[in-house]
Formats: sequence, C-alpha cells, structure tokens
Amino acid sequence: MNELLTTAEMGEADRLTIAGGIAGIELMENAGRAVADAVVAGGTGNRVVVVAGPGNNGGDGFVAARLLAECGYDVRVVLVGDRSRLKGDSRLAAERWTGPVAPAVPNGIAGCDVVIDALFGAGLDRDVEGLPRAMIEAINACGITVMAVDLPSGINGTTGAVMGLAVQATLTVTFFRRKTGHLLLPGRAYCGPITLADIGIPASVLERIKPTAFANDPALWGGLFPVPRPEGHKYSRGHAVVVSGGISTTGAARLAARAALRAGAGLVTIASPREALAVNAASSLAVMVRPVDGAAELTEFLADKRRNAVALGPGGGVGAATKAQVEAALASNAAVVLDADALTSFADQPEALMKGIANHAGRDAVLTPHQGEFSRLFSAIESNTNVQAKLEKGRAAARLSNAVVVFKGADTIVAAPSGRASIADNAPPYLATAGSGDVLSGLIAGLLAQGMPGFEAASAAVWLHGEAATEFGPGLIAEDLTEALPAVYRRLFAVLARQASTHFGAASRAAPKL
Repeated sequence: MNELLTTAEMGEADRLTIAGGIAGIELMENAGRAVADAVVAGGTGNRVVVVAGPGNNGGDGFVAARLLAECGYDVRVVLVGDRSRLKGDSRLAAERWTGPVAPAVPNGIAGCDVVIDALFGAGLDRDVEGLPRAMIEAINACGITVMAVDLPSGINGTTGAVMGLAVQATLTVTFFRRKTGHLLLPGRAYCGPITLADIGIPASVLERIKPTAFANDPALWGGLFPVPRPEGHKYSRGHAVVVSGGISTTGAARLAARAALRAGAGLVTIASPREALAVNAASSLAVMVRPVDGAAELTEFLADKRRNAVALGPGGGVGAATKAQVEAALASNAAVVLDADALTSFADQPEALMKGIANHAGRDAVLTPHQGEFSRLFSAIESNTNVQAKLEKGRAAARLSNAVVVFKGADTIVAAPSGRASIADNAPPYLATAGSGDVLSGLIAGLLAQGMPGFEAASAAVWLHGEAATEFGPGLIAEDLTEALPAVYRRLFAVLARQASTHFGAASRAAPKL
C-alpha cells in the first residue's frame, strides 16, 4: 500500500468505486466511522467539536459526529457554510445527524477535548481566506487534540503546499491510500501520525489509475535489492569507482567509497590524482586506491568493463577538469552517479551534460542535486511558473536530463524519466551534516555496481541513508552512517526473507500437483 495518489487520482478512485456499485454514502459512512474509531482509540476526552465544511470532507465529519454521539460522546457540530446548500452525500450525511448544527465562529470550539477538522481535506487548491481562515487560526490556538479528516485543512493534497494557512493536526486519518501531500513538505509537518483506513475502495481501481508516485520503502524496490547469495563472490558483486578530488578535498571521495563498499559492492576503488595518492591510500583499507589523473586516464581506467559503476563530484572541484571527467565517465559503459561539483561544473552549460547523458552507453545515469545545485543546473525548470511543486520539478528534471534525479532534502524525491517517482519520509534532521550527501552518492554507486536498476538503486540508497541516520541518532556525523548500516541491513534482509517466503508459499499452494 505504498502508492501515493494525487487529489485527482483519489477522485477517480471514488468515481470508479461508485461506478462499480458501491454508493458514495457508503464510502462516506466508512470514512466517518474510521474517524470516530480514531477518536475513541485516542482516549483524549469525551467532548468533541466537529468543524465541518461544505463538501465531502464535512460529510465525513457529520458521520463521525453521529457515531460518536451514539457511543455517548458529547458532540457539537459547527458548520462553515449554509446547511441548506449542502449537496449529494454530504447533504444526506448531515440529514442523518439529529443534533444541532451551529454556524461556525472562532470561539465555537471552546470547552472541548478534541477538535475534528473536517473543513476542507485534500482537495483545496486556493488560499484560505475569511471565516475558514479564522476557524483554522482558532483550531491552531486551542491547545487540544486536533484530528484531521483526510488531510489538515489548508494543505494541498497533491503538492503539500500550505494554502495561506493550515491546521496543525495532532494526527490525521486518511482513506484508501495516502496522498502525495502527506509526504511532501511542508504538508507532512502538519499531519502528525497518519492512520490509513480502508473504506471499501477496491485495490483493483489502481489498475485503471496507474499511480506513478510511491512512498519510498522496501515494498517499492525490495524485489530488486541485491541480497548476497551463498554462491556469490566479490567479483560477482560489481566494482564501484569513486573519483577523488585534489589533496585538500579527499575526504568526500573516501566517504563515498566506504559507503559503496558497505552497500555491498564487491570491489571499490578510489581513482585518485597522483598528488592525493598518499593521503587516499593511507586512509583506506578494504577500499583500493589507484592513480588516475584527468579525463584521458579516467577513460582508460573505465575501459575495463568490470568497473561497472562510477561516482563523480564529491570534493572534485568545480571547473573544466571535472567537466571533462564527467564526459569521460558518460562515454564509458559504467553506470554513473553525478553529485556536487560534477553538477555545478555544468551550471553554465547544462545542455552539454544532457547531451552526454543522452549518448551514455552505460546502464544508468543518476544525478543527486540538493536545492542549490538543482537551481543552478535546472534554472529553466526553476523559472517555469507552471512547475512549482518539488515532485513535479524532480520529474521535469528527470525528463529533461533523461537521468534518474535524486532531488535531495527532508522529503527527497527520486524521479525517473518515465515519470515514476518515490518520496522519502524517513530522513531525520541529523542528516543535515557535512559529508552525508557524499555517503548517499556512494550508496547509490554501490547498489548500481551490483546490478540494481537506477530508479530502484537510488530509492533504496535514499531509504538506507535515512534509516542509518535514525539508527545512529543525535550527534551523527557523516562517518557514522556507514557504521550504522549493518544493523539496518539485518532488519532489511529479515523483511525481504519473510516476503520471499510468503511469495514462495503462495506460489507453492497455487501450483498443481504433479
């Protein structure tokens, strides 16, 4: 259930379900019941105020109010809008509520234990103004439990943007599948813990909708993750190369190289300028170090097809020399990861990078920009007023570059040229430390070296990166990430083994007897 839907896709899921014979009011009843159940499970008090809006979100609120009242809760409903103008299922849900409905006023939520935010939900596409804004301000000032129905009011369900002002929810109950706005920032920060409720929409509607955004977790890429096999050996697990910068910036390459090795690559080599050879060699054990100066020598080094993945950029320096090395890497058969200086070196000539990627003979190219690097390399996308949301920017960059783009941040997007995208929500704030991006580049290179496809390798590396940071906790520095990975791998491999066992068992049960 890691599919993420836009508001339009969720509307289509509703439509297909209703067309299939399930009444809209039945879906609304199930949604309201899920909200009521969450209030009961929360146990935060008996006095509940439902702030209802004029649409289906408000209808869900009316259902929750009725069910909670039937359970003995002291429930009040305040409505933003005219009750006589309610339509369709929302009108029917309001008619089933036999208690009073008061006009919404900011002080109307006083004296309660729980506020149910059923004002707007996920479909909001304009800034909140007037009475709705005043009600959101009152909800945020109340200091009690706030339960959002579907999405905190004021958050755009597709982009995660705050539409002027938004409810700061204690928790959120959403339906069928999460929306992209639940994971994208700033929306995610307003949701609190999210409960996903089954309201009767069949999973089969996804075959028609064909969602292209996914939560970044092992369900997305686990089937392609390179789990070591008994018959495997170091030469079967790929050979990753990390290109080092000069003597004063070798640390970035060493961080990336160690991460590639920890990610499972059988062999990892730092391609080092001769001036930095002694420093790189003295600081590396299992990672090999070889003298490689400039683009011509890198071309020769990568001619050995066993060196099947290469990462460039960390500590590489900005300028013509790095640009030439990137072009040499893209002319090889190796999968290529470009980060940091490898991206900024093309800021004044991005079309040259795009041309190199288009002609790349290797399996994959992965770009890993943070916001600053993205703005420099993809200035045309940043200046396009029709592309505002981070997810759409990442997708546009992937299409333009014909590469997998890892648009880094607390809500890292991994986008493929096809439009497929993952959104991460497991990155703790400790990752905001020098060198953590170098480690991520190395993880991606290590997974690519083992044959994992680019989109899945990048998504898996982003997830591992976040899990390792959480595993280590406060005080994290970049060097700690690779040391925290073994514990993460143990848990991941256990999950993948259970999944494989379940699939094998299901296949065995379905197989005919011989």
